[in-house]
Amino acid sequence: MAVMKVIEILANSEKNWEDATRKAIKQASKSIKGIKSAFVQSQSVVVNDDEITEFRVNLKVTFEVN
Repeated sequence: MAVMKVIEILANSEKNWEDATRKAIKQASKSIKGIKSAFVQSQSVVVNDDEITEFRVNLKVTFEVN
């Protein structure tokens, strides 16, 4: 039986939400092994002078606990 754990991760990108999500998983995988999935819980943007300057994601990351 596999035991899974879920953590919440926040990440950002100047490009788009997909880039923010990829950055989050890449960074998390440096210290967390066995990542199985990620659920994008929410997305938001930062707006400055009527322009989107940052894309943000809030992820729920699931990984296997040994």
